[in-house]
Amino acid sequence: MVNKPDFLGGNGQDHFRPELRVESPEGELHLRFVIPSHQEFALPATGIREVIELSPDRITPIPNASPLLLGTLNLRGRVIWVADLGQFLGEPTVLNTDRAEIPVIAIEELDTIVGLAVEEIGGMDWLDAQHLLTPTNVPDIMAPFLRGEWLLDAQNKQCLRLLDQTAILHSARWAG
Repeated sequence: MVNKPDFLGGNGQDHFRPELRVESPEGELHLRFVIPSHQEFALPATGIREVIELSPDRITPIPNASPLLLGTLNLRGRVIWVADLGQFLGEPTVLNTDRAEIPVIAIEELDTIVGLAVEEIGGMDWLDAQHLLTPTNVPDIMAPFLRGEWLLDAQNKQCLRLLDQTAILHSARWAG
């Protein structure tokens, strides 16, 4: 369709009319979400296997497991762990599981998959890593899991923090 003369401007030359030109997005596609303390984070879409909202009764609690873990979930025939991402990052606010649905982000690397339960999914955005800043005012427990942050509102000190899913998946915190 792009090479057809009726799609091109005027005489069929090899350029688009300005009103048909599509700007290519800058950066990479990221999923934005919020944890219970209302901090906003992002993960690169390339490391996300699936995003689902499910009833809390689909997460099976496991006795004597780490307090970070809500339990297990059957994800398309595969049993995966589901963690409270806020608790994993050291936040004092616990995820409210007494509601109709819980958003879970299944992250994957090689053959390892973990479900990260969050407060709310914000959507997908194209974000440019060239504008990533060194994280500021970050608790020590959270720092190893951050790649950086984008400043959204300097006046209110609001930022969007980029998580490192590889660091999360390979963390020794899962053993604790």
